[in-house]
Amino acid sequence: MSYDLMVFDPKAPPPSREGFMEWYRQQTGWSEGHTYTNPDVTTPELQAWYSEMIKSYPPMNGPDAADDPDNPKVTHYSIGKSVIYAAFAWSQAESARDATFCLAERYRVGFFDASADDGGVWLPTSPGRFVCVHGNVAESSEKKPFWRWWNKH
Repeated sequence: MSYDLMVFDPKAPPPSREGFMEWYRQQTGWSEGHTYTNPDVTTPELQAWYSEMIKSYPPMNGPDAADDPDNPKVTHYSIGKSVIYAAFAWSQAESARDATFCLAERYRVGFFDASADDGGVWLPTSPGRFVCVHGNVAESSEKKPFWRWWNKH
C-alpha cells in the first residue's frame, strides 16, 4: 500500500463531486495510449510541479529515475495528459502531503488526497487563493505555509 495523492489540470474535471470522482476513475484507468513516466505528455503547470517535486521525492522510474531505490522518498509517479498521480511510502505521508499541497498551490494546479476517505479536492481560484471545493474542508487547518515545508528540505 502507498499514500496516494494527485495533482491535476484544474480545468479538466467536471465541477461536481460525483463528476470529479468519475473523471478520477477514468484518469486512473491509465488508458491514454502512452507511457506514464514521461512528464512531456502533461501540461506546463504540471511539468513545473513535477520538476520541483522530484527534487525532494525522486521518481522510481522513467527518465528521471532515482539511483537509490531503497531511499524512502523515492516515489512512483504516473503522469497523464492532465494528471500526475504520486504514490509515496507511508513513512513519508505527512511531509509528502505538505509538499504536494504547497507546490500545487504554488503552480496553480488542482490537488486531490486520493488516500483520504473523503479526500479534499482543492482548486486555485483567484490569484493567491486555493480552496477546497469538495471533500474534507477541515484539511485547510492542516495546511502549512510553503515556506515552512521548504525550510524542512
